[in-house]
Amino acid sequence: MELWIDAVSTLHAQRRAAVLLTVTAVRGHAPREAGAKMVIAADETFGTVGGGNLEMAAIARARELISQGSTAPETMELRLNDKATATYGRQCCGGEVRLLLEPLPVPETVALFGVGHVGMELARILSRHPIDLYLTDSRPEAIDAARVLQPSVASIRAQVAVMGEQVLSTLPEGSHVLIMTHDHAEDFHLSDAALRHPSLGSIGLIGSKAKWTRFRKNLAANGFTEQQISRIQCPIGIPEVAGKQPAVIAVSVAAQLMGLLAQPAVKRSADVVELRA
Repeated sequence: MELWIDAVSTLHAQRRAAVLLTVTAVRGHAPREAGAKMVIAADETFGTVGGGNLEMAAIARARELISQGSTAPETMELRLNDKATATYGRQCCGGEVRLLLEPLPVPETVALFGVGHVGMELARILSRHPIDLYLTDSRPEAIDAARVLQPSVASIRAQVAVMGEQVLSTLPEGSHVLIMTHDHAEDFHLSDAALRHPSLGSIGLIGSKAKWTRFRKNLAANGFTEQQISRIQCPIGIPEVAGKQPAVIAVSVAAQLMGLLAQPAVKRSADVVELRA
């Protein structure tokens, strides 16, 4: 396996953003041939496209894309002669090189607690998106069914956990949590644990307004402030898709979540997302 493939796999597993850099075209003489690749992370590089100003300029631009959270690929063209503008020293190979920079952002994480009727329908939808998808349930039979979801674009981690709070506490920063277990007591404990997680992207709780009224009262009794409790959105789903069938509820919740994931991370952290039943 080539170095760049290993690097992409490792960085993905470590949840580190990167840029895949490819030499797409060469005219004349150049340090590397078309097809040469390297991977650039914020503080590390893997492989080479030839060194010198060519590579340093590409690395600098790649790290700008990483810092900006960009997801759109772009191209660079550099001339390798003594008349070309160069920031990092001159290269006099005499050729021209075209580079493709493809951002490899950290995938979004969605954690679904409860894989019952609605949860399974929602998992089917979410499994078709390039995200890290955590599926957790206290019932082994529910997880057995979730483990065979096909087709799957998502990276799925399906696990049985009697105490889902332990899974929740390990979720990466920015994770989006949806709580929809078969047991209101489990839902409450997960809601409590979610509010204790310092940096979740969003928290959604399935249920009626009456259920949420009870939960708000009990969360306040556990010492949470009104501002903290307001981090939880309940009920969930968009009003344009209404219905009580599991598949309909799943579509409604998924549509709402997709809208949230489409927002830049900076905007998400600044805005209070309004969720409706």
